[in-house]
Amino acid sequence: MACSTPDRIKVPRQFWTWLQKYDLVPAAALRHAHLPLVAYEDETYLLTTAQFFALWRSIGEMCPDPAFGLNFAAQVDFAALPLANLASYHARDYRDALTRQARFHQLCAPADMRIQERRDECVILKKWPYAIEEEPRLLVDAGLALLVELGRRGAQFSIRPKRIDLTQQRERGSAHEEYFNCPINFRASRNAIVFDRQDLDRPFVTYNAELLEMVQSALEKKTRGCRAETSASEQVKWLLRQMLAGGRPDITDVARELGLSVRTLQRRIVEEGTTFRDLLLGIRQELVRKYLAQPGVQINEVAFQLGYEDTNSFYRAFRNWEGTTPSQRRTDWKETGVSSLS
Repeated sequence: MACSTPDRIKVPRQFWTWLQKYDLVPAAALRHAHLPLVAYEDETYLLTTAQFFALWRSIGEMCPDPAFGLNFAAQVDFAALPLANLASYHARDYRDALTRQARFHQLCAPADMRIQERRDECVILKKWPYAIEEEPRLLVDAGLALLVELGRRGAQFSIRPKRIDLTQQRERGSAHEEYFNCPINFRASRNAIVFDRQDLDRPFVTYNAELLEMVQSALEKKTRGCRAETSASEQVKWLLRQMLAGGRPDITDVARELGLSVRTLQRRIVEEGTTFRDLLLGIRQELVRKYLAQPGVQINEVAFQLGYEDTNSFYRAFRNWEGTTPSQRRTDWKETGVSSLS
């Protein structure tokens, strides 16, 4: 699988806030998607493409509003989004904004945004190199709507695409037609948005040359860092965080994900002065602090999230670490205000 960036996605805090506006509790959405609860509590936590898709599918199953993705884009605060989006918002014109969005999009998600200008049209498509399933319907809606919203906010003009191609079937109502204000081709062979090329020349009222100069070097540096190789141990730890939610990953599973043989992975880990068992233990001890610090998370759910077969197995392991029970340690931390292992 060829991709210049790792399969890691940071979910912006704004996304979780929007869920709550729909009376969707972030923890409930994560449980429904069988994802680690720490994905909401820890702002540095990253999801894989498969996990990100699972989260959006769960939202689609839990949320009664089929226009969730469109509404999310319509009310997003670009100033609160990552630097890549901020740079696009303050670009010189719509073409410059879309070009910056495509160039730095992989800082936010491992997706390839392609811009094709032909004759009087500009076609934009997005490809997810790590995806093994179709992009969820609501995520497609949100992604295309964000591109339109970027132009409408920046140019302060009601930009209207020439047409939208969607692989999904038509839902009841006319939410797509009302938002995009253009023809919608449902059950198409691709998800794409088509603009009139003349709209790409519209200047942005939000243009800020000084800000762009400041963030450009930071974005370039982050792009280089995103592509840089990390140590084998760090890659293993990152994968274990993703695979532990209800699973019991072993070194064979991790080696398969990294495209390595078990022997090669073992050798690299040992050369870095550790073992797979120690890495797994370290991640479990790291995550248990976060889970036990959440009053609403039951002990049996903590055991599940850490990949133990049953609660008794978790209790025995925790006693080996702490010399006490998870419930007692949670009480101790609450009384002392400490939420870390001794």
